[in-house]
Formats: sequence, structure tokens, C-alpha cells
Amino acid sequence: MKNSAERLAVLGCAGLVAVSVAGCGSVTDAVKGDGDKTITMGTTSLTSVLDPAGAYDAGSWLLLRNTFQSLLTFPAASSSPSPDAAQSCEFTGGDAMTYHCTLRAGLKFSNGHPLTAADVVYSIERSKKIKDENGPSGLLDSIKTVEAKGDTEVVFHLSQPDAVLPAKLAGPAGAIVDHQVFPADKLLANDQLVGSGPYKIDSVDTITAGSGAKIPGKVVLTPNDKYTGDAKLRNKKFTLRYFDKAAELKAALDKGDIDLTDNSLEPNTAAQIRSDQQGGKTDLQVVEGDSNDTRSLVFNTKDATGGNVAVRQAAAQLIDRKALARDVFARTVQPLYSMVPAGVIGHNTAFFDKYGDQDVNKAKAILTAAKVPLPVKLNLTWSRSRAEGAESDALKKQLEAGGLFQVTVQQEADWDTFKKGWIDGKYQAYIIGWFADYPDADNYVAPLIVEGGSYHHGWDDPRISQKLVPESLKQADRGAAAATFNQIQTIVAENAPLIPLFQNKAFFVSRSNITGVESTVDTTGVFRFWEISRVGK
Repeated sequence: MKNSAERLAVLGCAGLVAVSVAGCGSVTDAVKGDGDKTITMGTTSLTSVLDPAGAYDAGSWLLLRNTFQSLLTFPAASSSPSPDAAQSCEFTGGDAMTYHCTLRAGLKFSNGHPLTAADVVYSIERSKKIKDENGPSGLLDSIKTVEAKGDTEVVFHLSQPDAVLPAKLAGPAGAIVDHQVFPADKLLANDQLVGSGPYKIDSVDTITAGSGAKIPGKVVLTPNDKYTGDAKLRNKKFTLRYFDKAAELKAALDKGDIDLTDNSLEPNTAAQIRSDQQGGKTDLQVVEGDSNDTRSLVFNTKDATGGNVAVRQAAAQLIDRKALARDVFARTVQPLYSMVPAGVIGHNTAFFDKYGDQDVNKAKAILTAAKVPLPVKLNLTWSRSRAEGAESDALKKQLEAGGLFQVTVQQEADWDTFKKGWIDGKYQAYIIGWFADYPDADNYVAPLIVEGGSYHHGWDDPRISQKLVPESLKQADRGAAAATFNQIQTIVAENAPLIPLFQNKAFFVSRSNITGVESTVDTTGVFRFWEISRVGK
């Protein structure tokens, strides 16, 4: 999933997310002791669209996971989805071609409308029909048809085996919308959304993006009193604020305008706050946790320069990930040598195995053997980075080692313009982050590699797209699929259409009177607003 922005025990009703349908109090019963003052969270993960059919970035999914239900969800620190709006779901037959779900009884949207199997069918069919170019409908491509049997049963008929369909349905791509509210063929305005999650959207204030477009700037959430799921809210109001730059986020934190941040602060700032906390010099606290967010250097392989595999291999030979992690990101990230991050089954070190550490002589030999004129002139584009321009400047310096490359760096400050640019093939190379839709190796491979992927790099290998990925989707035992993903990553490393740079660590910062952050920072990618509370004043 795009932009940088995903997890062992499944807990009971008193914990984070319960699997059992019975035994949990209502959402209003659980709100205690926080007063009416809102808890405000800040992020720099800007977004423009909140309708689930067109929302596919970190900033929108952060919100949607708290306001919409899907059939399934990821409990805290679990890589296996569990029932949410569903009471149960299972593949029927041994070919992973038919998936059956039974809904909980009594589900309602925040407007009081009943949520039935017809709404589930409508939501899936709507997303596939709209097929927004920036939306998540591609995750639903394996669904041939979906049908409702009565009000509580849903059956998915697949066009091909898809063992990770449950994981896909567990995120906002599977968000259930009200068929009486959402139009079938177009997106709904951000301030009109209706879901069935633990919170409802009370208001959406906008800010002006660099393109001049109005995008969400502040979203106020209150408890959804029609919610019947397992989440138990520990606050009475939650506000999400979007900031254009990390410096603006830090200023809001310093002024007391926000109570906590996601992993958006500039790396050295986060590291300094952690140091000050350890020395007793601040009332802020840092919760450090796992993250599977990754960042890569991507090539446009339809471009004459980026299309030369020798150029891409030489670049891979020149990247110094350890220096990036140490000098640019203050060790708030860790070097990544594969498509699949550490902590996810299928992770390996394919790029290190192929290229090792930075080696100018090996890079020169690659270019010389391919008779590539030196220096290679390369335009490198970026839009948003926690390290701002320091990241692209460091990559420029690394690539220019030995005089092999001549790199021109440009920033496309407006995120929507940046997305359109890579879709239209305007950039030679660009830096981009990925936050996973679901914690499975498939989500770091299929959406990014098959037929050019979400980054539109233009590269495809039939061994991967036609053989290995389909094979992996037949393997319900995801551990057994690791060998397949090893083969895929070896091929990717050899061709280097994109070069993994690092995976984030999670550094969430909050005031000392904010609790619950540690309960929701994990590798599922689900930040559970309902876990956050305030002690004292």
C-alpha cells in the first residue's frame, strides 16, 4: 500500500481486539474516565480521498480502520485475520476458490441502517466497478462474483486460487459501505461517509494542498453508538490532524495542539525525544515498536536509462543502506535487502546476497561490461520523506561515488501530482514508501512487481507473474510459501526494477498523560484509536 505506511496472542474482550462475538459490553459502556476533551493525533501522511473505493494510502487507511468494519480484522500483533463484522469465514473445498462468511446478527451503520449481506456484496461490486486508479480494487481482482444468501451469508466465487483473500478483506479494501448512502458508480464526498466501525466521522475540515486541491486537514470522530463489535473505547472523542511537514507536526506537539503523533516526526527529532525521555528532560514519551513499512528506489524501466538493467544493477551496487539508516534516519529505520521486510514470513537478503555492501569497482565493472557511457545521467524524484531532502541528497551522493552517475534531484511537493507523475511515466527514478495492506509476503510482491506494479515501473517477469505468484496463492500454509517468495526475490534482485532501501521502526510520540499507545503499535498496520486514553487532566 502506498506512501509512506503494517503484526502474538489474540486477546479477550478486556484486551485489544476479541475474536469471540459474545461477552463484550457496548461501545458506550466502555467509555470511562476521560472527560469530554478530545484526544488529538497528528500525522504527515496526507490523503485526499476517504471513500474506501478510492482510498489507498497510509493517511486514509489510518482513519478507515477506525470508522469502517470489514468482514475480518487483524487482532493485535497477529498475522492471521479474525472475525469482525463476520461471525465466521472459511474456504469451502480444498482449492481456495470459494470463500464463505456468516455475518454477526444485529449489525448497523452509524446512521441506524441495518448492515446485511447485501451491503457486503454491494461494497465489493462497487469498488470493482469504480476501479479507481488510485484505489484498492486491484486487491479484489481474484473475486469473480460475490453473492448474498439471505441477510447473513456471503459467498465469494474466485477466478483463481487466492489463499490471502481473507487478509485482503481484513483491511479497508474490504470495508463495508451502506448501499443506501454510497453511489454505485462514483466516490462519495469525504464529509458524507457512513460506516459501522467503533467511531463515526463528525466533521472534516480541509486544508489546501500544493496543487490547490482541498484535502482533509482535521477529522473529528466520536463513538458510534450503533457499533456492536469487540472494540472497547477508552476515549469519548478522537481527532486526527494532517500536517504538510514534519516540522509543522513537531511545532503542534510543542504547543500542546496535539497529544500524540504517528511515525511521522523527522528522524533526528524522534531520536532526540527518546534521548531526552531517557534522561528525564521532557514530558514527552516515545513508544518504539515494530513496523513493516518499507521504502524503495524505483526505476521507470520504460525509460531509456532506467530500462537498462546494467544501470539498475550498478545503482544497486552503489546503495549504502547502513549509512542511510545511521546518518540520515538516526537509526529509526533498519537496512532492508529484500522486497519482504524482516518479521514477515518470506523475508530474505536477496539484494545483499547479490550485491553485498557498496562497491564502486563492481558497479563500474557492470556499466563497463554493458558499454554504458559514463557518467550515467539520472533524474531522481521524491515527494515526501521524514528526512525531507536529506534522504535524496544522500542517495545522490552514494550513486555519484566514483563519478559513475550524475544525478539531478527534484522534489514533487504535491503528493497527488507525484502519484500522477509516476503513473504517467514522467520520472526516471523515484523514491517511494509502501505500507502493507496485510502482513503477508504476497503484499510486498504482487502489488509491486506483477505487470509493473502499483508504482508503474513497467517491469514484469513471466516467471513471477504467471508461475510463482499464482503458485504462492494456492498455498494456504503461508510458511510453506516462503520458498516460492525466495525464488521471486532472487529474480527481482537480479533485475532490480526497484531497490529496497530500509524498513521503518515505529517511533510514536505522546504526552506523558496519554496511555495505550504501546498496546497498538505492532506490525498489523492497524492503529487502534480506541486503545488511547488520557490520565489526569
